[in-house]
Amino acid sequence: MNIKSLLVGLEGVKVMGDLDKEVRQIQNDSRKVETGDMFIAIKGFVSDGHKYIGDVIKKGATAIMIQEGCVDLKSLQIPQDTTLIILPDTRRGLAIVSTNFYGNPSSKFKLIGVTGTKGKTTTTFMIKEILERAGKKVGLLGTIATYINGRRLSDSDRTTPESIEIQKMFKKMLDEGVEYVVMEVSSQSLKLHRVDGCQFNLCVFTNLSEDHISEKEHPDMKDYFESKMKLFEMCKTGIVNIDDLYGTKIPKLFPDSNITTYGIDNSANLLAKDITITNSYVDFRVRLSNRNERVKVGIPGRFSVYNSLAAISVAQKFGIDSEVIKEALLEVRVPGRSELVDNKLELPIMIDYAHSPESLQNILLAVKSYTRGKVISVFGCGGDRDTGKRPIMGEISGKIADFTFVTSDNPRTEKPESIIKQIEEGIKKTKGKYKVVVDRTEAIEEAIKMATKRDIIVLAGKGHEPYQEINGVKYDYDERIIVREIIEKIIEAKK
Repeated sequence: MNIKSLLVGLEGVKVMGDLDKEVRQIQNDSRKVETGDMFIAIKGFVSDGHKYIGDVIKKGATAIMIQEGCVDLKSLQIPQDTTLIILPDTRRGLAIVSTNFYGNPSSKFKLIGVTGTKGKTTTTFMIKEILERAGKKVGLLGTIATYINGRRLSDSDRTTPESIEIQKMFKKMLDEGVEYVVMEVSSQSLKLHRVDGCQFNLCVFTNLSEDHISEKEHPDMKDYFESKMKLFEMCKTGIVNIDDLYGTKIPKLFPDSNITTYGIDNSANLLAKDITITNSYVDFRVRLSNRNERVKVGIPGRFSVYNSLAAISVAQKFGIDSEVIKEALLEVRVPGRSELVDNKLELPIMIDYAHSPESLQNILLAVKSYTRGKVISVFGCGGDRDTGKRPIMGEISGKIADFTFVTSDNPRTEKPESIIKQIEEGIKKTKGKYKVVVDRTEAIEEAIKMATKRDIIVLAGKGHEPYQEINGVKYDYDERIIVREIIEKIIEAKK
């Protein structure tokens, strides 16, 4: 594709050189540049792509895009046969150029964006499950992994990928016949223009709470909320949690948009009533296809009702049959997000990715609210990471759980015993009962032997991760498999 075609849709463009030259590939990583490529220099938080312009010139870049004011033009020494493009913002430039390069794939399928502080991952999986049960070909981009037509393609290292990766993946999805794509849209991706060029058919707002407020993310809640709202500026059809304080503002902010609401406490287009929450499921009454129906979801907790309502609202926009919706929500499981592990002892065993003080507190309080028996917490903290959170998490588990097994997570290069001692500092401040079991598998086994069907075991920290990292080596460690193997051993020993 020639340079002129790649720049369609960009404003404030200044060019030095030939616009009719062909570009082989788009790159924002100088290490990947080859002869004939366009290199787009991004000024990042850690690294500045403008420092590597000399390297990409030597590698034979056909075109170089820079951000105005980030580099002295006289010092660049751009060859005459290399086209130089100057933009006010190269992050937006990368997004639009990538969209053009891959043929604007999102204009050729239905794109659903889900944003909010919590619930994005679960809601996207619920939508995916409903659409697939309705016989649709579905792609998913999110925190856990990328899926195409039910196939797990790759694990994710961030909630929303860089714009060039998004468009490349969209093109792959389109080539494989995908009709619907469900995507988690983070506030950072909106603020940093990663989703510019995406054509959203439908957007969902789950909630907003204090999170991601830092020097590198959002200075305050105002900036956080305004970043989220960029999605609604891009999409005229929205679905909003009206029980959320920030959610109530959205219909007024976008009076010309087609916005529908869902909730439990406030008047909404889709309202859940008569809610029952147990330690293995939640069910509620809701209006589907002009009839009041009971919906049962295999993910317990009040938050699960909200996520289900969001998914139902999306499904109804696309005319999905109510029986399909009910079947999908009963069966859906989200890897590592309040994930109940089916087992032969029928014990409520939940795997959750909670690995921060806030997330551990949230999951333990959630299960405490509906569990009739004991809450048994099994957790550790990762090595080579924030050490300050370790005693805080110990104190949280000690206060909320009825019993805590303090164990290993991903110790990485640290000694597990050292990490555990720091967790103990916090748990000793409470009256909580606990036991240190360094080996995670042994800790899980002891928890299972302690539990009854009235209790719930929360395996916190690893979530969807299928490994345990020790001294730089990632060993296979899938807690679902571990749990089932332990239970098989217990059943066999009883024979």
